[in-house]
Amino acid sequence: MRHDPCRNDSGSALVIAMLVILMLSVVGAIIVMSSTVQTRLSGVDQRRGKALDLAEAGVSEAVSRIRSGDVPGNNNPRMVTQIFLANAGSVPVLGPDSTGLATAQPAGNWLKYSTATRGPSTLTVRYKTDVSRSSIFKYDVTQTLPIQTASGLPIYEITSTGTVGNVSRTLVVDVVAEPINISMKGALATNVGVKFTGNAFACGFNHRIDTPYGTGVIGRTGVGGCNEDPPAHHWEVGSDDLTGIWSGGTINSDGASSRDGNPPELSGQTGFYTGPWDALGMSQAQFFALTGPRQSSLPADLDDNIYLDNNGVTQDLSGSYTVHGTGSGLLYVDGDLTINSGFTYRGLVYVEGDVKLNGDAWILGALIVKGVTQVKFNGGATILYSLDTIRQTISRGSRMNSVAWHEVDL
Repeated sequence: MRHDPCRNDSGSALVIAMLVILMLSVVGAIIVMSSTVQTRLSGVDQRRGKALDLAEAGVSEAVSRIRSGDVPGNNNPRMVTQIFLANAGSVPVLGPDSTGLATAQPAGNWLKYSTATRGPSTLTVRYKTDVSRSSIFKYDVTQTLPIQTASGLPIYEITSTGTVGNVSRTLVVDVVAEPINISMKGALATNVGVKFTGNAFACGFNHRIDTPYGTGVIGRTGVGGCNEDPPAHHWEVGSDDLTGIWSGGTINSDGASSRDGNPPELSGQTGFYTGPWDALGMSQAQFFALTGPRQSSLPADLDDNIYLDNNGVTQDLSGSYTVHGTGSGLLYVDGDLTINSGFTYRGLVYVEGDVKLNGDAWILGALIVKGVTQVKFNGGATILYSLDTIRQTISRGSRMNSVAWHEVDL
């Protein structure tokens, strides 16, 4: 029989139908598989996004703890602070250069950006240093290379890991306090005359922030002097030097009192500050935000920015205070101030009224006195100018700026 090519072949049709069904099944399986993979990928992406959000939340707590002073600003290159997901009293014990803190998050509602025990995912703050951890990197916009180890504000390095399920993301963020435009005139600057007696010493050469207490009591040279080892910069920086005493009146010296700087003294000067805000390059509102509310009496803790005023009337010079002990930061006094023997301070003291500086009081930073009659600077009192000390101690509570941000794999 002759084959008719146009005739339907039931066997061939069946084969074709089966092939079509098979192909549709394969396509369906591919679609289902693709949908499942996409769902899984979407879930991973969501967890990665949440983990990054948690890491950023950890950075925020670390910055807050730096601003509050919970993270030591001790300029120890080996300083490490770790913040644990633990209650106060349950924080792991750390080494001599380390500080352990409990998270500031509300109890029972902790975001997972740290750990309860010490490990690579613990929220950590340290200074940014060289490899040997012997020098701290600082940020100074006035330098050709803003990031260096010579001057400026220290850079803090924050490592924060956010974890969601089995997904973790780690951020390393470098932050620094917002710079303050310091404008000093001398180690001691006053609008009135100075009576300079005993073996008091004022030095306007710029000193290191880690200058030890008691340095300079004997003057600049020799063991214990503020320039005892010039090649090692113990303890003068070698730049940004000022005069020892800047005065709008006369400077009367008696006894073994001495001063040094570039030049040692300047008398009969004009252009004194209208207020402490001028010395810090800011507005009055910014200044009082820095000091916080006025206090009518001297607090027990002098390691802070303090505004002393007995009546709330700005610059009426009506208060009268006496200080002793140890402190750091900014001390603003609307009135007269007596600084007694044994007082040790690192930072800036600004007084609207008169000052009596007695005994072996020691200041690393600067003393500014508007004055009414005369500054009495006597005994073995010592003032050493230090730009970095002023910058760093009064920047407590200032806004922090990020200078570097990157993600790493632990």
